[in-house]
Amino acid sequence: MDANETYIFGGGKAMKSKSIFLLPLRCVLFVLTGLLLSFALSRPPEELSKWWTVIVSFCNIITILLLLAFCRSQGVAYPKFINYEKGKTKIKSVIITVMVVLVVGMGGMQAAGLICYGEIPHFPTMMIQPIPLWIAFANILILPITTTLAEDGIYLGVLNQTDSRTLIIMSAFFYAMQHSFIPFMLLTYRYTGNAWGCILIYCLYWNAIA
Repeated sequence: MDANETYIFGGGKAMKSKSIFLLPLRCVLFVLTGLLLSFALSRPPEELSKWWTVIVSFCNIITILLLLAFCRSQGVAYPKFINYEKGKTKIKSVIITVMVVLVVGMGGMQAAGLICYGEIPHFPTMMIQPIPLWIAFANILILPITTTLAEDGIYLGVLNQTDSRTLIIMSAFFYAMQHSFIPFMLLTYRYTGNAWGCILIYCLYWNAIA
């Protein structure tokens, strides 16, 4: 088999680049959406931070549509792409996983707040701001459901198609990187003096969860 090829979808050959291009998709979507909204509304990105959950839901929907188009082009159903099999996962495993992720996630988030902002617990006010109540209630359902379908579709979907260590590392990196743009603001350098340091923190935090 050629070095640039990998077996996917139960044995069909495809170029690795067909899967790789999906990995930075969400990073690009978050940045472009932030820039376009900032330009269209003539407001700095920082002032749009209160809408970050809505922006994420929007980007999730775009991601899902692009994933469905990709799966259609490859002749595979979305559940097969993410290796979903109904009834295969035990409820006990789901509960344990959720509890571990909550503990590790909250612990990692607070540790990142301590490193970046010098305080613990840290609750970023730019991400916790009031939005219209009806939008908040609608997004309680839309955000978690679309995030699951979008993130699993890209990062786990790509991993299910290959055993390449390089691609696994790339998937983990972009999974972490996307959170550096939620919300899209240019504040990391202002607070820490090193934006790449913040990206590294996100990578360590999210890869620990993954």
